[in-house]
Amino acid sequence: MSDKTFPTRAEVVVIGGGVMGLSTAYHLAKGGTTDVVVLEKDELGSGSTCKAAGGVRAQFSDAVNVELGMRSLEVFRNFPELFDQEIDYHESGYLFLLEREEDLHTFERNVELQNSLGLASRIIGVEEAAAMSPLASTEGLLAGVWSPEAGHCTPESVVQGYARAARALGVRIIRQCEVTDVVRDGDTLTGVVTSQGDIATDTVVCCAGAWSRRLGEMVGVDLPVDPVRRELLVTEPIADLPDRVPFTIDFSSTLYFHREGPGLLVGMSNQDEEPGWSLEHTDAWLEQVIEVAERRVPLLEEVGMASRWAGYYEVTPDHNALIGEAEGVSRFLYATGFSGHGFLQGPAVGQVMAEMYRGEALSVDVSGMSTERFAGAGLRREFNIV
Repeated sequence: MSDKTFPTRAEVVVIGGGVMGLSTAYHLAKGGTTDVVVLEKDELGSGSTCKAAGGVRAQFSDAVNVELGMRSLEVFRNFPELFDQEIDYHESGYLFLLEREEDLHTFERNVELQNSLGLASRIIGVEEAAAMSPLASTEGLLAGVWSPEAGHCTPESVVQGYARAARALGVRIIRQCEVTDVVRDGDTLTGVVTSQGDIATDTVVCCAGAWSRRLGEMVGVDLPVDPVRRELLVTEPIADLPDRVPFTIDFSSTLYFHREGPGLLVGMSNQDEEPGWSLEHTDAWLEQVIEVAERRVPLLEEVGMASRWAGYYEVTPDHNALIGEAEGVSRFLYATGFSGHGFLQGPAVGQVMAEMYRGEALSVDVSGMSTERFAGAGLRREFNIV
């Protein structure tokens, strides 16, 4: 059945056409659950996925995030062979720059954890960090943290690869289709109401990113996810730019950069940003970037800006994802709230969601990522985010 034929029934409805929703749909169909519909209120990847910086890594402080990152990295490395889709993957490595003693102690623990799980990462001296990322000033630095098993790729291409592979397995993908309600009969889901029509189903998977809280409210499930604006820019071409530029992060300021064609992609958190839906460009953010760049990446003062955009981080109270199945209503699954690392974990989480739906053993134990952790003492803070 083509995407132009609107379905009236589906075994599973996946809401959200970013990397998380498309990976989930692909893995469902790959495992034999082919009666799957993906609903996207705009265009595929138009939410947060295609506005991401494209970084892929496994350097985290939580074991689950490390495992999800490592499994996803393996997919990104082999994406052209797996999906017949080039994603411009550059295994340039990730370099965190540290200038505070407390951060160094935290990263030392992180490296120990990462190494125990099989990830290559290590603390390096300032001179080695300078050699790896010569565009960064070493003023005030104590150390760096290096992982060669990381890099960046093009989110739009990843979306296209998953969408084409999912369609080939029978998944129907409906764009420009907003979900306006989820219908229940007591504690059982019976369907979704959309801007294009109703679909009968008994299973909904929420991969709606920053819009997940509203979807959860339709079902009576609290998904504590807030949208937070994050801005990025790409510079004009830079003469004599090294071929290999690691994804470099000044951890205390959150300024980061990596090579993007003949220039650099640059991002940074706005320290004063409050949750909200605005995606307008702000002078305050650019002023913060300039202030940090003067000290950490002086080259940025000498180049112009070619483009600039903003997207949403889907943030939870502990900066960790929400992955699980809701209690008290059947069946509502969710994978959301990744707080900036959803794109890079999409391949592994999609597989986990398909396994969860079918009641199979999970390739990664995500039991501690459910919303139930907010009801007790099970919070699991992720520190290694920017």
